[in-house]
Amino acid sequence: MLARRVYYAAQGTASILLSIVILSAANRGDCALAAKAMSVMTAEDRPVLSAHGAKRLPSVEVDCYNLTIKDEEGFIGDRASRGAFHAILEKWREPLRELGADPLGDKASEQLSKKQLDKLLAEGHPEAGGIVHSAIEEFAQAIVGVIKRFLKTANWRDTQAIVFGGGMRGSRVGELAIGRAEVLLKAAGFELELELIEHHPDEAGLIGTAHLMPSWILEGFDGILSVDIGGTNIRAGILEMRLKKAKDLSKTSVFASEVWRHGDEKMKRDEAVAHLIEMLQDHIAIAEKKDLKLAPVIGIGCPGRIREDGSIEAGAQNLPGNWESSRFNLADCIRADIPRIGGHETHIVIHNDAVVQGLSALPIMQKYDRWGVLTIGTGLGNARFTSRRKQSD
Repeated sequence: MLARRVYYAAQGTASILLSIVILSAANRGDCALAAKAMSVMTAEDRPVLSAHGAKRLPSVEVDCYNLTIKDEEGFIGDRASRGAFHAILEKWREPLRELGADPLGDKASEQLSKKQLDKLLAEGHPEAGGIVHSAIEEFAQAIVGVIKRFLKTANWRDTQAIVFGGGMRGSRVGELAIGRAEVLLKAAGFELELELIEHHPDEAGLIGTAHLMPSWILEGFDGILSVDIGGTNIRAGILEMRLKKAKDLSKTSVFASEVWRHGDEKMKRDEAVAHLIEMLQDHIAIAEKKDLKLAPVIGIGCPGRIREDGSIEAGAQNLPGNWESSRFNLADCIRADIPRIGGHETHIVIHNDAVVQGLSALPIMQKYDRWGVLTIGTGLGNARFTSRRKQSD
């Protein structure tokens, strides 16, 4: 019994070599040696084993995520979402509509796709481009307002850089808004760098899940299953880790993926989960067909605050049905239908979707000690990190 208790303690707090010392001492009943070995552990000695919503990850400490700040006008983050941009665009179009001459046409702003807005910006009538530019300027100011408010909180203080992800980052309109926000911040005297997640927004939310666990757990395998759950879409896929090329997971790429736009359908939570499980089973079949050896791990990014047991505490209101019920656990639901992968028991790691997108940017953000991520999509996702060590360590 002693050996078992100390073993589990060692798993969470000791380096591999010191874990062996502790376990060996415990098996011999040498409590004094086991206790002495555990007492010399430093924070950097402690390896990180995967856990839901963990504060300590292999390369970073998660200082905070899913930060919600409210004032008399509502939630601060709502002012820098995709919906907020559409509302701003509508405001600029309204006076022209009243004159019967809206150069953007009859479609409501929320029905204009990113590609359509980008095309109007680059090739449309100058007046149409002017409207889009006006909306970009006002949206950039909204982004600045949100950032300034975040920087006043204890967990975001001394942030050196922020990397942007989410669907709007994948458009020229979004990139210009972020670039303009950086100019406004520097003009106001803020020493803050704004970066863009380099991966395509559709892939960043998958790739980041590979960084939820130390790479040594994945050695001997070719890939893992990954899921990105958003307020509009759910994406599932296979990550090819390419550990032989880069032990730090920096060469990880999406081998195959499928997206399901659940926002266009009215369905219950259990139906959505069943569809997600089908997507995962399809990708297990793809891996088998392509002779890709999957680790028995599924990494998941999901909106909201994630409890240690994998349930969702709050922030999942945009998902179909009630995902915040104390009787619902996504990991348990998936394991019930996919109990084993490649002959091994399935292990699932869930973290906040903004945290996961931020992790996808580790190759460009590890140069900063304190950095954050903002994801502009259905809502504004956010997380702040403190780097633990370089990925190559």
